[in-house]
Amino acid sequence: MTISEERLDLLDQIGLTVQNKATIGRVLGTGNIEQVEEGPDGRMSATVRIRPDEICWDPTILVMPHGGDLELELINDDLNTHCALLPSNGDRKFIWLVNHSKGRATLNLDGPGYYWYSSPTGNDEGRGLTGAIVVLGDVPPEARLDRPDQPRP
Repeated sequence: MTISEERLDLLDQIGLTVQNKATIGRVLGTGNIEQVEEGPDGRMSATVRIRPDEICWDPTILVMPHGGDLELELINDDLNTHCALLPSNGDRKFIWLVNHSKGRATLNLDGPGYYWYSSPTGNDEGRGLTGAIVVLGDVPPEARLDRPDQPRP
């Protein structure tokens, strides 16, 4: 599989191709990647679809420029029933998605890191639908590990 120039530029721009950056771009190297939209009030939004017979989220990786609230719309265009198990501070969210349905979830992801989301119902070709929300930014000093400085490009 070849990576399109547009996708490669985005992966490079946000650091998903560089060691000690957001290396999840290598882990979930299949599927699409998109940045969330940010409104003037700071709330972010995105739409994720399950396309017919593709058995993956589209996009597979969502990128948030910083922590905060994310309004997520999930659309199941597939002929099969799926669900969404989503990360959120304080409590995970679960949405049942029968075929040709949609749902909404408000997530709070307040710190940088990788947050996994999935559709764990059924087998879905052995692993279920797996995706990630990447929240960019630096960890505040009080939350950093006590270890030597790591190289940063």
